[in-house]
Amino acid sequence: MLDLTTMRATLAEIYDLAPSLDLAEEMRDIHAKMDRVVPLPDFARYAPYIRAINKLKREKNAVILAHNYMTPEIYHGVADVVGDSLQLAIEATKVKADTIVQCGVHFMAETSKILNPAKTVLIPDVKAGCSLAESITAEGIAEMRAKYPGAPVVSYVNTTAEVKAASDICCTSSNAAQIVAAMDSDVVIMTPDQYLAQNVANEVPQKKIVWWEGSCIVHEQYTKDDINAFRAMNPDTRIIAHPECPPDVVAASDFSGSTSGIIDYVTREKPGSAMLVTECSMASNIADALPEVDFTGPCNMCPYMKKITLEKILWSLHTGTEAVEVDAEIAAKAKIAVERMIDLSQALAK
Repeated sequence: MLDLTTMRATLAEIYDLAPSLDLAEEMRDIHAKMDRVVPLPDFARYAPYIRAINKLKREKNAVILAHNYMTPEIYHGVADVVGDSLQLAIEATKVKADTIVQCGVHFMAETSKILNPAKTVLIPDVKAGCSLAESITAEGIAEMRAKYPGAPVVSYVNTTAEVKAASDICCTSSNAAQIVAAMDSDVVIMTPDQYLAQNVANEVPQKKIVWWEGSCIVHEQYTKDDINAFRAMNPDTRIIAHPECPPDVVAASDFSGSTSGIIDYVTREKPGSAMLVTECSMASNIADALPEVDFTGPCNMCPYMKKITLEKILWSLHTGTEAVEVDAEIAAKAKIAVERMIDLSQALAK
C-alpha cells in the first residue's frame, strides 16, 4: 500500500516539483493539447511532474500506455500510447522498451504482462481495480459452461488473468459484436458485462447470447429517464453512449460505441453539442482537438481510474515498485484468449 506522505517527501527531495508558471510557459506545446480543460495555473502544478516523468522514462527505457479514461495531464502530458482496451492490447505486443507503465486499471496491466512476460510491467497504484473485473471468477466461468455445455465463452478483456485463462476468447467493446458473430456456435456465453452482452445480442440476433450478471459502476448509473430528460432540455445535443450502458440507455442515444468508436464518431461528425454517456475524462481528452464541439451534460467518474496520478506515475518509475506478476501457467492460457481476440479482430478488419 502506498504511503503518500513518505512518497511525496521522498520525491520532493529528489525532484523539483514546485508549481512553476515559467516551466508551464516553456511547455506550451504540451499545454496546448489540454488548454480548453486545464487552465495554465493548473498546468503549472502538473508541468514539473510531466518534465520529470518524461525525462525518467527515457533514462529507464520505459513506455507509458494510457487508457482513454486517464485525466488530460496524463493522457496528453506523459503517455506514449493512448487508446481503448483493444488498442492498448495490440500496442502492448509491439513495445520495445524494457518497462511498461500501465496507466489504467489492474486488469490492463495484467494483459500487458501476459503479452510481454519478459518485460517489467508497473501499475502506479495496485489498488486501481475494476468493479466489472471483480464481478466474475474462473469458478463463475465453470458455472456458465455447466449450464450451457459446448457454448464458447467470450470474456470481456475487463477481466482478471484467471478469467481470461478459463475463457475461449476475449473481446472489447469495440469488437464484441464481430467476435460473437464469428463464433461457430448458436449459443455464446458472454462474461462478465450483462449490458454489453445485451447490446451485442441486439446487434447479432442470429446468436443466442447468455450472460453473467456483472456491470460497470460508471455506466450502470445512467438511466433512460436521465437521457430522455436531458434530450428534452437539450434537443440539439448529440447523445453518444458506451455499450456498457443498459440497453434502454443505448436505445435512447444517437450513437453507441467503444471509447475509440466514440472518438472516431465525434471527430467525423463534429456535432455542435455532444454529451458522452461514459467516463468523465473522455470528453476532456478530446476537447482541444475538437474546438467546434461543445461537450456538455452529466458524466460519471471512475474512482479506480482516478487512482492513477502524475505523482504516483513518477514514484512508480523512480522506485520500480508495484510491478505486476502473473502466474506462468495462467498467463500462458490467458495469452491464448487475448491473442485469439487480436488475431480475429485484425482478420475481420481486412
